[in-house]
Formats: sequence, C-alpha cells, structure tokens
Amino acid sequence: MLVERGLQVAGGIGIVAMLARGMGLEGFAHFQYAQAVVYIAASFVLICGSEVIVPRLVADPDPTAQHRLLTHGFGLRFAAGVLAYLLIGGFLLASRQGPEFWVPSMILGLAVLLREPFGIVTAWMQAHTRTRPNALFSLTSLAVKAGCVALLFWLGVQSVPAYAAAIVLETVLASALLGLYYLRRAPRARVAMDTMLVRELLGNGALFWISFVLMMGSRRIDQLLLKPLVPLGEFGAYAASMQILDNYVVVATILCAGIAPVYVYAQPSLGQARRNILKIAAGMTLVGAAGALAITFSADWIVHLLYGEAFASAASLLQLAALASMLIFADVALTLLPIYLRRPYLVAIKWGMVFAVTIAIDVIAIPKFGAYGAILGYAVANLLSVLFGIAVWLREGRRAAATREVNA
Repeated sequence: MLVERGLQVAGGIGIVAMLARGMGLEGFAHFQYAQAVVYIAASFVLICGSEVIVPRLVADPDPTAQHRLLTHGFGLRFAAGVLAYLLIGGFLLASRQGPEFWVPSMILGLAVLLREPFGIVTAWMQAHTRTRPNALFSLTSLAVKAGCVALLFWLGVQSVPAYAAAIVLETVLASALLGLYYLRRAPRARVAMDTMLVRELLGNGALFWISFVLMMGSRRIDQLLLKPLVPLGEFGAYAASMQILDNYVVVATILCAGIAPVYVYAQPSLGQARRNILKIAAGMTLVGAAGALAITFSADWIVHLLYGEAFASAASLLQLAALASMLIFADVALTLLPIYLRRPYLVAIKWGMVFAVTIAIDVIAIPKFGAYGAILGYAVANLLSVLFGIAVWLREGRRAAATREVNA
C-alpha cells in the first residue's frame, strides 16, 4: 500500500508539472477550476461508501448475497453519479461559465459516472483481502494517464480538453479493469431490486456521506469563490500552489493509515488509545512542520522546477500556504479518536464547522486580499479542525475520568 501510494503521489506531481507547462498559466487555471467543480460534485457520489459495504460483505460470505449487495450498491452509486454530473452542468449554467470552462468540466465530470460505481469492486476486494489486483489496476491506469499526458506535452499540445480527456482516461481504464475482474468471478444469478435494502444502505451511510460532502466541499470551495474575483493568472498561481500542497498532505494520510491499526484501533482501552493518539499527533505535527518549512524555504525552486517561470507568482503563495498545511498533519492524527469511538457524527460536525468558516472568511477576505485571502481561509480552517480534535480528545478524557469516579 505504501509503495502504491508513494508512486501515485510521485506520478501525480509529475503529471501536474506537465499539465501546467503544457497548458500555460491561463489554460492551467481553466483546467484547475474545472477540476474543483468536479471534485465537489464527486462527493455526492460517496453515498454508499466502503464503511457500509465492507462490514456487510464480511458478515455474510455467501457469494449470492454479496453479489446482491454489490449490485444494489453499484446502482445507488451510479444514480448518484448521474445526479452529480447533472449538478456540474447546472452549476456551470447558473454561474454563466464560458466554453473554456464548460468543455473540460464536462469531460472531467465523466469520472463521477465511473469511479465510485465501479469502485465498489474495491470494497469487495477489501472484504476478501485481495488488495494486490486493485493496486495493479491503479498503477496500470496511472501509467497510461502519465503516458498520454507526456505524449501531449511532447507534441506541444496546449488544448485543455485534450489534457482533460487524458486525465479521465485513467478512470475509464481502472473502471473497466475492476468491472471485468469482478464479472469473471461473480454469480450469474439475476438480482431483483430490494427497496428495503436500498433504504438500509442509504440510512447507514448517511453520516459518512455528509462528512465526505462537507470535507470535499471545504477543500475546494475556496477556488470556486476565488476565480470570479481575481485575474485568471492569479487564480492559476493559487491553484498551482495548492496542487503542490495537496500532494504533500497525502503523506499525513499514508502515515496514519500505517500507524493507526496497531497503535489505535487495536487498543483495548480508551485511555491507551487516547495516549497513543496524543503521541501520534505530536509526531505528525513535527513531521508536518519539517516538511512545511522545507517547502517554504525552497518554494521558488519548487515552483520553477515544476511549473516554470510563468508561475513565478505562485512561490509566495506556496510559502504561506505551506506553513498552514502543517496543521493538517495534526488534524489527521486527532481524527483517529472519533473513528476509534465509532462516532462519525463528530467528523460530520467538524467538517460542517470548517465548511461554514471557510466560506465566511473567503467571502470577506478574498475581495480585499485576493489569493492571500483564500490562504487565510485555508489556515483558519486547518486551525479550527485541530482545535475541534483537541476538544474531543479532552472531552473524552473527562468522560473517562468521571466514569472511573462513579465506578469507584
């Protein structure tokens, strides 16, 4: 898993560099805005996540029952994907975007029809502990995408829709491979629609779905608010700097995914889990700070290396945003506690607060400070996430102490 994620991060950085240099500052701005719209719309497809599917698959190993569950999950996700694709078009129409945004958005939006519906096969693989095929499919698709982008870059193509088609090709190929892999092993029984099962899946996954919508909205709403209020070049520079940080903060998720199963989820007592989470949060903060400082001091070199001189204005934005990004490392660690407690509503509350505060600050700060106002919103949102995590950690400690006193 670590090797796969590492290759994906490295490949993602290389692909973004070719996109920026190939399309230029304004073309890259068009592309990034389209990606932001699609990213938010894609959150609506996470309606029946693996958090709901995998436990049910593990609880009932019968192949026919699993096929029935996966079929209903696929149907729910595909229906949500169609709705999300329509929402993309509706937003572009309501915001009166030109064809330079419409075309790449609708091309990139094709991914929402495929990624999550066919991604349900990944949940099936997880339940059967077959992670290797999915890793191979992901890396194969990534290699094809990188090859197509590299070919367009080598040919000197500047067309944003052409690069968008190359990007969405990864999802098309991965979906096809996942679908073929499952269908060769699935029962041939016909599945009748069960409205009761549909309601159960929707109900059980509602809190997770709301959390994902708010989280993904919080991470991209800044770009939707920024683009109409600043020159396109400034928006492109901001998007370029945030793209670097998106790849950087993935490290936090990778580290926690490797640490949490043993040091948090396997702990028999809340007290030990809390102590370990505090240690993990402290260590993650140090890692985040070290990386953020390294990015800050080498921002000019990083921007020049990846994007070229046309994106020179992104360096100062990257320096400030990098300092704020270190908080994400602490937040990811502190979020392990609500997951350990199996209280998804706490995660939903956190992202709801972050989403609201991000919008409030951006609406006030962006008209005055432009892209720097968006960075202010990013920093405050990250700080709020950490403070919320600390509050939950302290509250659970007080509850545990009160319980011990009562029992004594």
